Amino acid sequence: MLAGQRQKLILDEVRRLGAVRVKELTHLLAVSEMTVRRDLDTLAESGLLQKVHGGATARGHLSTEELGFEANSHRQLAEKEAIAEAARRLVGPGQAIGLTAGTTTWRLAHRIADVPNLTVVTNSIQVADVLQRERRPDVTVVLTGGVRTPSDALVGPVAVTTIGALHLDQLFLGVHGMAEDAGFSSPNLLEAETDRAFIAAAQRVVVLADSTKWGVRGLSRVARLDEVHVLVTDNNLSAEAKEALEAHVERVVLAPVRGTRARRAGGVAVAP
Repeated sequence: MLAGQRQKLILDEVRRLGAVRVKELTHLLAVSEMTVRRDLDTLAESGLLQKVHGGATARGHLSTEELGFEANSHRQLAEKEAIAEAARRLVGPGQAIGLTAGTTTWRLAHRIADVPNLTVVTNSIQVADVLQRERRPDVTVVLTGGVRTPSDALVGPVAVTTIGALHLDQLFLGVHGMAEDAGFSSPNLLEAETDRAFIAAAQRVVVLADSTKWGVRGLSRVARLDEVHVLVTDNNLSAEAKEALEAHVERVVLAPVRGTRARRAGGVAVAP
């Protein structure tokens, strides 16, 4: 098979699935991993896809763009791990917390499975699966129900009604984008509405968003910057973005990413 034919097939898979893995492509194309990686390099240099650890994802930051859970799970792996680790320190025993859908909140779910006497309300099938897998009698998981989105969020009137009847100590909110003018946003209108219901039900709102989300504007605003108590992001955030966020958000936590140097002295500062 010629290089051009391979690359067309790779692009077709990316457009169909949102993300592809190198190992899967080696089987599909019957070539070596080195050949696949060279093809991905060529396509990435042409701006046709984005290379990520172990594969590639579709490009673009359109306001209505909504990649699936699998595609998003390959992006900014180190940053999401660092954010989840920092956010874990904010979760205390006996709390009732909300976890919205998203790959960063999903990573946080893996880390809170050992926190005693937790009640977790989520509209994420993926998050619920992680927590229910532990089968701990002192952890209660409430799955809202609703209509499923490409990112595996349950949204719509059923989810909003369920959330509206509850009271949460803290909400951990994943977002599509954040900007000084647009606030925190989502590309999905129903998911934004469901996230706003979560915010209304929570005493404290913590946003989990890696630094690449800065400057991205989704179709629908979830919250203004000043409606959030804590933003947990990574230390690759630019100094300008940090200054803009700190002007509105009560507290900005910069989680140190392995292999990168913190942009401010002292590394990560986590609220008690």
